Amino acid sequence: MTHRIASIATAVCLLAGSTAFTPAFAHLPPPPPVAAPEAETVATGRVQQWLLNPNGEADGLLLADGTQVAFPPHLSAAVMQALRPGDTVQVRGWRAPQVPVVRMQSLSANGRGVIDEPPVPGMLPPRRDPAALSAMTADGRIERLLYNDLGDVHGALLADRTIVRFPPHIGAAYGAQLQPGAQLYARGWGTRGAQGTALEATGMGPTASTVREVFDGPRRGPGRGPAAPRPPVPAF
Repeated sequence: MTHRIASIATAVCLLAGSTAFTPAFAHLPPPPPVAAPEAETVATGRVQQWLLNPNGEADGLLLADGTQVAFPPHLSAAVMQALRPGDTVQVRGWRAPQVPVVRMQSLSANGRGVIDEPPVPGMLPPRRDPAALSAMTADGRIERLLYNDLGDVHGALLADRTIVRFPPHIGAAYGAQLQPGAQLYARGWGTRGAQGTALEATGMGPTASTVREVFDGPRRGPGRGPAAPRPPVPAF
C-alpha cells in the first residue's frame, strides 16, 4: 500500500511539471487594450443656441456644426455672462467616441473664460421650486436629437427651437419614433423665457390625439418629492 501511494504521488508530481497541466489559455495572446471611454478634445465654433433644461438653466450649447457642449447647470449664469448665441467659442473638454457631445472642462469667448470647478465642499445645490414650472405643450418637427455625454438620447430640439427633455430610458424606448424629421407632440412641465423654451415631457406622441403618458409631472404640496417615473410604453 505504501509503495502504491508513493507511485501515485510520484506520477502527480511528474504531471504537475509537464505541459499537460498547463491551462489552455496560458498560451493565448493577451486581449487587446480597451479603448479609453473618453478623449480630450477641443471644439471651436459659433454658438447657435443655448441648450436649456426645463428649469430654464443653460446646461449646454449647440454649435453651428452640430456639436453639443454639456456643462453642469450651476455654471449657467457664468456661461451666459461670458457669451451669447452668435459668438465664437472655444471649448476644451472630454468627448466619448462616436458621441457628438463635448463635456466642458473650460471655455473661452470674448476674452472671458469659464472653468468647470467642483463646488465648494459643503455647498448645497440651489433649491428648485416645482411651482415655478408651468404646464406646457410643444408641437413640431424634430430638427435634432439631444444627447448626454454618454451618447444617450435625452431630448429633442424642434424646428421652432423648443427643447423637449426626457430621461435616457425614455429616449431608448422611443428610439424608432424619435428621429430627425418626425413629428412630435409633447406635454409636460417647463419654462419659457428670453433665452428659450424647454419642458420635461410627461407625455409624447406624433400628434395630440396619440399622446402616451411616459412620466409623471412634479408633485405639488409640502414635503412631497418628485414623482417616480412610469414604466415606458413600447411605442407611440
